[in-house]
Order: sequence, then C-alpha cells, then structure tokens
Amino acid sequence: MDWSMGGIGSTALATMLKSDLTASTTHFYPRAKRAINICLVGGLSHIDSFDYKPGLEKFHGKSPPDKAKINVFFNKVGLIRKYDWTFRRRGQSGLWVSDLFPHIAKVADELTVIKSMHSDTGNHTPALFMCNSGFMTNGFPSLGSWLSYGLGNESDSLPTFVVIPDNRGMPSGGADSWSSAFLPAEHQGVTLSNKASSTIRDLFPAENKTRINSQSSSSQLLKYMAKKQIDELGGSDPILEARLKSYELAAKLQTAIPDVANIESEPHYIKRLYGLGQKPTNEFARSCILSRRLLEKGVRFVQLYSGGPLGGKPRTSWDGHELMIPNHEREAARIDKPVAALIKDLKMRGMLEDTLITFTTEFGRTPFTESAPNDLGHGRDHNNAAFCVWAAGAGLRPGMSYGSTDEIGYAVHDKPVSWHDFHATLLHLFGIDHTKLSFYHNGIQRRLTNVHGEVLNEIIA
Repeated sequence: MDWSMGGIGSTALATMLKSDLTASTTHFYPRAKRAINICLVGGLSHIDSFDYKPGLEKFHGKSPPDKAKINVFFNKVGLIRKYDWTFRRRGQSGLWVSDLFPHIAKVADELTVIKSMHSDTGNHTPALFMCNSGFMTNGFPSLGSWLSYGLGNESDSLPTFVVIPDNRGMPSGGADSWSSAFLPAEHQGVTLSNKASSTIRDLFPAENKTRINSQSSSSQLLKYMAKKQIDELGGSDPILEARLKSYELAAKLQTAIPDVANIESEPHYIKRLYGLGQKPTNEFARSCILSRRLLEKGVRFVQLYSGGPLGGKPRTSWDGHELMIPNHEREAARIDKPVAALIKDLKMRGMLEDTLITFTTEFGRTPFTESAPNDLGHGRDHNNAAFCVWAAGAGLRPGMSYGSTDEIGYAVHDKPVSWHDFHATLLHLFGIDHTKLSFYHNGIQRRLTNVHGEVLNEIIA
C-alpha cells in the first residue's frame, strides 16, 4: 500500500478541506502570538554567562562561607572558582554578558535577564520536568501543550506545538518533557528533525510500495472501519479519535513539510547570518531557521533543545561536572551565533514585537568546584538554589535584568522567581490568566502553575 495515497492520506481526505480550529478567546490583550523556547539541557553556569559576580575574584581559591548551609547534588564542596569567561557591559543597556556568548552579547539590548530563578530539585530529569511542566514528575502537560489547549491552532496543516531535539539524542526524560499528559492527545508536542534528509521520519512511503488506484475507495473503507470501532466503544473514544486526528495531520504534513523545511531556499545572507553550512553552528542554525519558518506558517510554539543525553566523553550537554571550560565552550559555540541571528532575523521581519523567545535551563552551577574540600577543581556541580534565564520580544522590557543572587552567586538574594512565576508570566504575555487556564483531571482542576505563580509585572513593558 502507498501510505501517502491509501493510508494516513486517505484517512484524512474527508477532513482535508475542513478546519477543526476553535475560536479561542484570551482573558486580556495578548502581547505574544507565538513563541520559541531554547532549552539548554544539563545546567548552564549562570556565573559564567549572565550573572556577573565580582565577589568570585575576591574569594577565588578560598572555602565558601556558611558551608553548613550548602546542599549540592554530589556533596563535593571544593574551593570557590572565579568565572572562566570575562564579563563586559554590552550595548546601550549595559547588561553584563560574558565572552562565552559573544554573538548573543551583541543583542543584549533585546534581552530581559532573570537572575533570581530557583528550582525545587537539583536532579536533571525532575528539574527538566519542572522547567517544562511545573511539576517534578512526569504525567503533567508541558507549557507548549497548555498553550495549544488554551489557544488552539492557527494552522490547518501544521501542529500547534513542535519540538526539535538535539541531533545527538533525546534529553533526560525523553518525550515526557513535551507530553500532553491528561490533556487531549492532539496537544502533544510533535517532534521534527533538523536534518535536511528527513524532517519527519517515515512521512513518505518507501518507493517499492504498491500504489492504490482508488483513493476514494480506501478512504471510505477506513472511515467506515473507524466509525464502526468508535460505535462499538460507545460512540466516543478519546485515544482512537486522537489517533485518527494524528493521521489527518500527518496527511496534511505531507504537503506542508516539504515547503516549510526547504531551508535551502533561504537567501545566502540569511544562511551566513545563522552560520548554516559552517561548523560547529550548522545543526542549530538549521533548527533556528526551521523554527522561524514554522512560526511564519502558523505554528504557535516551537521548542529547541541544546544538549542530548547526559554523560558520555565528552559530554553532549551543558553538564560541566569535570571540565567547565571545554564543556561550555563546545556547547556555546554550537548555539551562540544561531540564537543571536534568530533574534536579529525576527526583528528585521517585524516579528519580534509579537514573538516571544525564551532561553532556559533546568538549573545553574555552583560557584565552588566539584572537588575535595581544599581543592580548586575545574568543574562545577548542579545548583538549583540560583540560576539565570532570559527572554526577548513580545511585551517585555528589553535590556534589563530582574532579581539578584548573593555575593558569589550561590543562592537568590532578591526577588526570587520560581518556574510557576515564570510560566504565569509567559501565559500572561499570551493574554491568559494562569489561574483560569485549567483542566479537570482525577478530581482536581489542574493548572500549569499548580496552586502557585505570580506574574512578574516589572519585566512587562
């Protein structure tokens, strides 16, 4: 059977010309229409990137104060180590950004940096779940799924929520990080690849499949079989209906994806801007360009992952336990130029004013080394007591920082921000009151922000 004609394609024929989009209303005027999240897996060191701490030079090579209050993942508290990259004030705003991100530093005036993030856990997988869903365990919908559920789809041929994992592998927790959980399955993140050869695996049939001549006949048969099974199940079956919708969407993707994934059609100056075709930026450049093209076609939320599986030699994530400098330099070199280009490109097209870009990581890293008590090592442990994220675009006050950490960057000092606060603020920018976006499940009216969350009004323009 030719699946493009007789399988998923024929299942969708009856609905190809029909949109199942729902008219979605927001609680107040939305600043953002679409968003891209760049998720750094493993834990970016805030004190080496966006949180300048002169005190680290002062205490370099000394034991950290109040060691009794320190709680780290591997329980190794070495000597304090100063930042490994020079910090400089950038742009007219004077935001501090280190030389780890020289290209992002050039767009510092577009950034809103939150320096006082904290999380409930310093364990990778639960922390990544918190970053995405607000809960430490799997089984809860991700931010992208909530946006899809709350706002509906703007495109009849592309999913609302798209995920582009790192080519080197899946993040810890895998697809649970973009799960729709108890929300209807159509709100699950759809994974795409940034590989030029196969944006979606098995979207098209193998060449040697037999073509069915009567497309309408096969369509009618499949519709009949689906209706019969649903009738036997009592007239409704959410899982089967979601699967049928996925077939319908897959058929539409056969037409839409070749066009949206045609990155080679981009002009030369855009390819050069992102670092497409260059090492080591090529892979993430493809991800960023594909993301912009998806947004232009009506996709509401795209999530890009920087970092694959944990562990390995060298590590394929931001998890700089042993050697911070080669680890972070290698990972930053892959994404720095493409991310900066994405901001410039969206602004140039007039899209940044209603597109939200977020740059997140599950936690930060310690100001002291992960080593013996009197040793000045070269790696840093997990730090969920304080870390940085930033955002740019729709409705934000650019070129500013919010909150602060203590003298050495170990813990939050002022204006603490939880993931619930961060998510509440993002929903607010989309015109959604986070306390009113809910779904009844197992006797509880569930929310992305659980029973918490305060909007960060100071960072909103």
